Amino acid sequence: MFEKLLTPLQVGNITLRNRVLMGSMHTGLEEDPEGSRKLAAFYEARAKGGVGLIVTGGFSPNTAGRVFEEGADLVSEDQLDFHRPITEAVHRHGGRILLQILHTGRYSYQEGCVAPSPITAPINFYRPKELDHEEILQTIDDYARCAKLAQMAGYDGVEVMGSEGYLINEFIVKKTNHRTDEWGGSYENRIRLPISIVEKVREATGSDFLIVYRLSCLDLVEEGSSFEEVVELGQRIEEAGASLINTGIGWHEARIPTIAMMVPRAAFAWVTGEN
Repeated sequence: MFEKLLTPLQVGNITLRNRVLMGSMHTGLEEDPEGSRKLAAFYEARAKGGVGLIVTGGFSPNTAGRVFEEGADLVSEDQLDFHRPITEAVHRHGGRILLQILHTGRYSYQEGCVAPSPITAPINFYRPKELDHEEILQTIDDYARCAKLAQMAGYDGVEVMGSEGYLINEFIVKKTNHRTDEWGGSYENRIRLPISIVEKVREATGSDFLIVYRLSCLDLVEEGSSFEEVVELGQRIEEAGASLINTGIGWHEARIPTIAMMVPRAAFAWVTGEN
């Protein structure tokens, strides 16, 4: 029935042993003092079981993008020793592993959270600060630095989280981007951030590093992206240097359930198929 699922997939110069991907999930171990050892064992078991490609929980590229004040980030070479046992454990069993770069934007539960516009999320009581032009450029550089650090730690690539209502997604849609400068207004301006990030990450890591972009195919919020806009962004992201596109459905503030047990299996698969 799924004859291609367990066949190898060539992505650039990297061969995945099959097409099974373990998607990103935050385990809480990312902030645990013993998290390196525990995560290594957790992901090693999945690699030993045959998963072709694993994506870690989210690590922020800077302090403002953390899930909460003490949340996980990857900003310094001093943190590489936390990650190396994880990548080594997965590679021992022939698996590949990506680090997810997650900037939570206005979903960050801390004072000083940031967004394209100062609009508070309905699921957060912290009002975000609007990023200025220089801060946006610095954020793009932070993504590239984080990706390079991931490469140094032995990861096979990174996933750039551009879905679920986090920072990148907030720039893309009119609902959360009320800017009138080059980062807002027209769709071309609103997708400038994700394209710039992917380009900068590719420049920093070279051609043999996997870049997966998490694309929001269906925002499920008012003033979300249209089908045509999603298709255009996917094409532009590929042109910018992405190796693969991983599709996401729904913002965390959306009133339509997407991950609860009540949702039928593969309920939103049609969206990926159409894109």
